[in-house]
Amino acid sequence: VQLVESGGGLVQAGGSLRLSCAASGRTFRGYAMGWFRQAPGKEREFVAAISRSGGNTYYADSVKGRFTISRENAKNTVYVQMNSLKPEDTAVYYCAADSYLGPRLRVGAAEYEYWGLGTQVTVSS
Repeated sequence: VQLVESGGGLVQAGGSLRLSCAASGRTFRGYAMGWFRQAPGKEREFVAAISRSGGNTYYADSVKGRFTISRENAKNTVYVQMNSLKPEDTAVYYCAADSYLGPRLRVGAAEYEYWGLGTQVTVSS
């Protein structure tokens, strides 16, 4: 699976952005998908995940209530809608694919097999 993120940019605090991640291949619906982010000097951290069907989602506490993850399997695309952005949301955002078939969504970066190259999100104060 090849993943390509888009939609990043510069936005003022309180603003919104929607990131997209387009996947290649016909097996997109076979993967749970996640969004992660990495700020300068920090480790990559979990943001949100969504199940293969899209019926189950999970969020980091830091973004809960502000971010919404969704997917369109017919378009091989996963999204994250980011509202009420804060300067601390500034990071490179990555999407990732997880082939795990268990019932829970995973939050560890090492558990995801495929990654995009990332898209920069900068939130100014």
